[in-house]
Amino acid sequence: MRELTKREIITVGLMLFALFFGAGNMIFPPALGQAAGTNVWTAMLGFIVTGVGLPLLGVIAISVAGGNLHTLAGRVHPRFGVIFTVIVYLAIGPCLAIPRTGTVTFEMAILPFLPEAAKDSWLPLFLTTVIYFAITYWLALNPSKLVDRIGKILTPALLLIIALLFVQSLLKPMGEIGSPSEAYQAAPFFKGFLEGYLTLDALAALVFGIVVTASVEALGVTERKTVSWATIKAAIIAAAGLGMVYLALGYIGATSIALGQSENGGQILTGVANHLFGPLGTILLGLAVMLACLTTSIGLVSACSRFFSERLPRVSYRTMATILSIFSAAVANVGLTQLISISVPVLMAIYPLAIVLMLLAFLHKAFKGYRAVYVGAVIATAAISLVDGLKLLGLPVESITNLYKNLPLYAEGIGWLLPAFVGGLLGFLWSGMRPKRKVEKRDYREMPSN
Repeated sequence: MRELTKREIITVGLMLFALFFGAGNMIFPPALGQAAGTNVWTAMLGFIVTGVGLPLLGVIAISVAGGNLHTLAGRVHPRFGVIFTVIVYLAIGPCLAIPRTGTVTFEMAILPFLPEAAKDSWLPLFLTTVIYFAITYWLALNPSKLVDRIGKILTPALLLIIALLFVQSLLKPMGEIGSPSEAYQAAPFFKGFLEGYLTLDALAALVFGIVVTASVEALGVTERKTVSWATIKAAIIAAAGLGMVYLALGYIGATSIALGQSENGGQILTGVANHLFGPLGTILLGLAVMLACLTTSIGLVSACSRFFSERLPRVSYRTMATILSIFSAAVANVGLTQLISISVPVLMAIYPLAIVLMLLAFLHKAFKGYRAVYVGAVIATAAISLVDGLKLLGLPVESITNLYKNLPLYAEGIGWLLPAFVGGLLGFLWSGMRPKRKVEKRDYREMPSN
């Protein structure tokens, strides 16, 4: 029975790290560090729990559930499995996340070097996205080579650039760590915990899980249990890498207050890079952002092309990758601000559902795989999260939100947590009270086994 060597596991782990670590992951930790001030380490601990822990659990959950999101979501209902999976792939893929990688690359790696006269023109963004997604398409054409192309080349380069910024910040201190902002004074850990959601890597984990599984299988591992263990080991390596990078970027942000208060992490990193390396700093930052965005884009195009080509057998992987790359390039040209304004309500609606599904995957055997547990937890979660998404869209849902405002943690944005638990518990109790034969017939036969 073929098993991966330690070197192969490390390579796959680095690939997974690169797929997760996009430009957003670079921006949020410095912003947290500057805002948290002297409470930076407590806040970063909370950030790592959700920004690293949830993606780790997501990759493992997909592996345990059978290697894809459809299998996991189908435990609620076959139709829900199809609908939810398609929504996640569209959101994390061609409609939002993939185009955003191209737009962020332009905003942070290309725009600073353009002459003032060209910054207001549509042409530079258009040319950038065409070249960017042409490269993405070429690298995503053969998923079996992702390990070599990403794990061995792009990832070390990205880590080297970040390491240079961190080491230089130690050798050339920018100043003392400032006082924490009001948001990080009372409960810095919990505030950091919530900020970890902004990475959106829990959704990405549900997409990347199949990429990692495919990469492991491409190396000659076929036995399901062995593939799962190799995936888990690779995910732990990726999580460790993310944690170390987040701590480094958090420290950079915390010590950057001497350079002035910034509105976002992108401004912080730009200021730090210029301060530490002069004109070279802007180039260094641009390369880091470009690599971070490119590796994420490659993984998303690969995963989405694989998924949609399987759902539409008449459309080949190559054709689907072509369609997604062209479509993403077109959407990217609407601009970063517009993309973010559209994505936030959508992600707030579906993100809690993804988290609940991941947690239930680990508890599947504990509650005997009862379908009613999945149904109860998901319905209760959706009742809260969908309203939150509609609220962010500006729709008049005050009459509903007024009913929810007394829920624990609702003001913090996770009011769905208690309803999800209650819904799952009611589903478990209801299933337990049903005649044993009917429970077994419906809840075991129709559901995938772990």
